Amino acid sequence: MFFLSDMLNKKLHLPKPSEALPGRAKAIPTAPRHFVLKRPLKGPYPEGLDTAMFGLGCFWGAERLFWQLEGVWVTAVGYAGGFTPNPTYQETCTGLTGHTEVVLVVYDPKVVSYAELLKLFWESHDPTQGMRQGNDVGTTYRSAIYTLGDAQFSPASASRDAYGASLRGAGHGKITTEIAPAPVFYFAEADHQQYLAKNPYGYCNLKGTGIACAMPAAASA
Repeated sequence: MFFLSDMLNKKLHLPKPSEALPGRAKAIPTAPRHFVLKRPLKGPYPEGLDTAMFGLGCFWGAERLFWQLEGVWVTAVGYAGGFTPNPTYQETCTGLTGHTEVVLVVYDPKVVSYAELLKLFWESHDPTQGMRQGNDVGTTYRSAIYTLGDAQFSPASASRDAYGASLRGAGHGKITTEIAPAPVFYFAEADHQQYLAKNPYGYCNLKGTGIACAMPAAASA
């Protein structure tokens, strides 16, 4: 019983850098191209495109939401926000890398705005659950927006405040989503990329709150 309690405690609390798994210097192999969009996963990406990074629970279902959106050029799943360099899926699942599962979204801002990506992000999961998302429990499932510059940080923060007010008004708790400058993104293994396109009946636990996210003017600018 002590062992089980200890493991659960580790999964619900981020490790200190000194406690994190060592990882490796070399990147783990991943797929060369997007299974659905047929574009190179690691680029080079065309000029004029922007990049966003979101964590909203299990990345299998989260990625599908974004690749289906018009204006998205390519997506990839991976790990970010932790300490272990080049982690594996098995390592992140222990909670001892500090990473959360994230989706990298490369999109055309002339077709789809960052505000639209934020709206999809907020409405597609419950951002009040801390170190979990539904039945998926652990630090790897925490909600996160990793931003590239003030052009993303400001609207992300404004949308959090506005959506937080809407959630509180509907009886939900405080938003626990982490908003921080984008850390290193580590591509996940090939079998996790576009998982639900390869496995149409695969597991997806994503469920929103049912509360619409009305984007404030500060987030839509």
